[in-house]
Amino acid sequence: MSHEGAVTPGASGLEPAARDDVVDVDFLISEFDEERPQRRLGPRLDAGVVLISFLISVFVLVQVFAPLRQGNQFYLMLFLGFVLPLVFVTYRPRKRAPGDRGPLDHPGPLDWALTLVALAVTLYPVLPVQLGDSGGGFNAFLDRQGQLTTVDVLMGALLTVLILEATRRTTGPVLPIVALAFFAYAYYGGFLPIGWPISHAGIDFDQIINGFYNDQSGFYGVPLDVAATYIVLFTIYGAVLDATGAGRFFINFSFSLFGQSRTAPGRTVTLSGFLLGTVSGSGTATAVSLGAVAWPILKRAGYPKENAGGMLAAAGIGAILSPPTLGAAAFIIAEYLSTNYLQVLLWATVPTLLYYLGIVLAVEIDARRFGVNAVEVPRQNPWWLLLRFGYHLASLGVIVVFLALGVPPFKAVVYSTLLAGVVGLVERLVSGRDPLDPDAAEQPRARALGTYAGELYRALSTGARSVLPIAAVCAAAGIITSVIVKTGLGQNLASLLVQAANAVSDNPAIVIVVTAVLSAVAIIVLGLAVPVTASFIISWVVIGPALQSLGVSGPETAMFIFYYAVLSEVSPPTALAAVASAAITGGDTIRTMWQAAKYTLPAFLAPLAFVMTENGSHLLLQGPLLDVAWTTAVSMVAVAALAAVTGGWLVHAASPVERALCVPAAALLLFLQPVTIAIGLSFLAVAIAINLLRSRPTNRPSSPAHAAKELS
Repeated sequence: MSHEGAVTPGASGLEPAARDDVVDVDFLISEFDEERPQRRLGPRLDAGVVLISFLISVFVLVQVFAPLRQGNQFYLMLFLGFVLPLVFVTYRPRKRAPGDRGPLDHPGPLDWALTLVALAVTLYPVLPVQLGDSGGGFNAFLDRQGQLTTVDVLMGALLTVLILEATRRTTGPVLPIVALAFFAYAYYGGFLPIGWPISHAGIDFDQIINGFYNDQSGFYGVPLDVAATYIVLFTIYGAVLDATGAGRFFINFSFSLFGQSRTAPGRTVTLSGFLLGTVSGSGTATAVSLGAVAWPILKRAGYPKENAGGMLAAAGIGAILSPPTLGAAAFIIAEYLSTNYLQVLLWATVPTLLYYLGIVLAVEIDARRFGVNAVEVPRQNPWWLLLRFGYHLASLGVIVVFLALGVPPFKAVVYSTLLAGVVGLVERLVSGRDPLDPDAAEQPRARALGTYAGELYRALSTGARSVLPIAAVCAAAGIITSVIVKTGLGQNLASLLVQAANAVSDNPAIVIVVTAVLSAVAIIVLGLAVPVTASFIISWVVIGPALQSLGVSGPETAMFIFYYAVLSEVSPPTALAAVASAAITGGDTIRTMWQAAKYTLPAFLAPLAFVMTENGSHLLLQGPLLDVAWTTAVSMVAVAALAAVTGGWLVHAASPVERALCVPAAALLLFLQPVTIAIGLSFLAVAIAINLLRSRPTNRPSSPAHAAKELS
């Protein structure tokens, strides 16, 4: 996603913010995103990288309609052969020092050497002639599965090292360290004490490399397949959508929609985060882009820095949870469960509503709690904006329509990309300039079209470059999944998890509740260290079998893991979206993290309802419509109770006793059983009754300061 500095909504679009509010959006995104910052390349080298990235995009787009006859694994080898070398050119070996925005940073001799070696080892299996093999060629390489030559093993070992280094450069050292630990476990498993639940005979080095390099459970397994056939297409789509001005329209439309009420800034942040996420695909990038626009408004309204930062982080992360794009792991869910992507979108519908309900309630509570002010901001008519620029929403709808018609998601997103590009072209033909940029001068039609063509060229390049970290992570995840599959570690760890729950109680209901809670904690802790995609993949092969052994269905298990993998992004102490938001607002980082956790707490607890009882499946739109309706309604009440706990507000400012009563109310409601629902509603009713009685009008006038004093 491209960014042009800090902006605020103006009468005719987005205008520069005041000098002291200007935010270097690109720098903050590169500094605090999951990905490590890319190099600042000189014009000539950058032009070369842009060209190569553009060609990668063209290659993957052509593959959608004219797939290679050699098959999917052949395509994955070529895809990795194109993107892996590019990592060593575009990503530096060490992260910049804080605040370092130094000069151009070109690759050194070691980087170029790694680039060439990466190109050689990734393309080696598809070369017509291979060292140490008289036949050569892709089919001959596959025929040697389980009996690799010495050269094969050497190439596979080098590729393993290069993938780990690429992952370290793009996402940090934790995932490579975890992958190395799994490698060591596979090789040295025979040295573990006999009788340990996770001991095994040990695997030879050649066989380990064979599993990585020449087996579909390794580098070229489901994770990389999803990155190369789904995720890259969606990153291209997001980049093209952004090039047409969709991101600015989403923010303009959100600011125009909510009038001048005191809750308008918070509501705007929530809606803008949802819409912008369809373009950026990154929680941190969404939070930063939105914060550059919204923080000056939130500050004028009277929001404390930490609360504003937490709101921005929560809105940004919500974008990853929301249809129609969701996060990268959603595509992996579709592959693992052998279902279509539209089904995954349907499963995510109610949980998304619950997530944003929690944020909206928190916004409403904070507006009252802090006594925020209405902010006078010039706005355009939302209906005019929708009629004039609503075509930006068309491509999002087209994705869903094509999926409903049975079109595969990789084709549906390409059609949507083409539509977004065409409507942008028509707009330039009509207006001769970027319609949402008030400072853009009208150009002759030929020059306007040339400018737009250049923007699309850069967008296609950006789409391919955006997938580099994801491809590295997915390939590295292949190391972990291969070891788990070949050693049986996943089943062993799943059994240990269930045994720990059984140690608490023999009651099946309690066992599944304890297993779910332990699983949620494990996923969140794992997510603190590794990216969302890797967290989901590891959790699926370890925690998934444990839940399914207790009767939880595949969809319920997958969505449970997915939501906790994503929500780890706002969990202290490594909530990068909150760190980036704090950098914008100037608030305390740790306090901003806790505020982000406060906004998202209802979302942390709601996924437990998926797996604790059979009725939880109704929240994934499984079952009769009436059952879906009542479970959704009960869950919404539970979310409201949780919002009262975290926000300290019911009908009026809530006392500690009233907030304490809402805790069991929410927990019992989320169990989604008639008896627990009745008890939970009773707890909530008592809390509301006490709140109303205690807050009856008196002769003393109320004030925000008095409410804050009551809360303390």
